[in-house]
Amino acid sequence: MATKKVTVTIPEDLLDEIRVDAAERGLSAYVTEALRFKRDRDRLRELVDWLQEEHGPVTEDEQAAALEELDELDAEHVRRRAAGKRDAGEAA
Repeated sequence: MATKKVTVTIPEDLLDEIRVDAAERGLSAYVTEALRFKRDRDRLRELVDWLQEEHGPVTEDEQAAALEELDELDAEHVRRRAAGKRDAGEAA
């Protein structure tokens, strides 16, 4: 069985809301995050479809630029996560 690991970054101001939703539904935080990720991905697909209807298809250059920006964002998240772990280690 193959698995895919997905990292979801959740703003701190939404964490309490997620925990409340999960507790009310009896779901683990992992399942709750997975459901939110799927919902957000579906919304993004709807947005892409709408944008292409309104403005035409995305060019290869536009797609490459978007993927490059996503890679930069992912790298920034990795840096912040590593900095947070170092800070937590120093505080302990």
